[in-house]
Amino acid sequence: MVKDETANQASCPMPDRRQRRDPAVDKTIKRILSESHVIAVVGCSREEGKPSHDVPAYLQSVGYKIIPVNPFANQILGVKAYKRLTDVEEPVDVVDVFRPSTEAAGIARDAAVIRAKALWLQEGITSEEAKSVAERSGMLFVMDRCMFKEHSKLSSQSTP
Repeated sequence: MVKDETANQASCPMPDRRQRRDPAVDKTIKRILSESHVIAVVGCSREEGKPSHDVPAYLQSVGYKIIPVNPFANQILGVKAYKRLTDVEEPVDVVDVFRPSTEAAGIARDAAVIRAKALWLQEGITSEEAKSVAERSGMLFVMDRCMFKEHSKLSSQSTP
């Protein structure tokens, strides 16, 4: 059995870290989640129970098209997995990152190459260099936030 090197490096599951809310970041999050349809997940895991599997599974269940990126898998969540982000053959709205912070800038550069509209670093992942690359490339940018939690918050706010 091949070891899954891209196994989750960030946390996210359900317990909420009390983060200071920034209205500008909240506006960016709302825009990304409401305008995006296709999410490439770099570091997507085959293993249920890991945030890097469960977050994209949740997003897929609520209607987003998920494109897994994992060099050790051919298929995840019932869809073709790509070895590298730059191998993805269709337009990507958001690149969602479940890799160590030290890899984020390189992933940001790859996201720019494929002309992604947004770069999202999951909770626990931060990189000022990735932020700079994303902003210079015209991408929306979020870091250290869980896409599952943010989507859940927005969904609960829009329920009457």
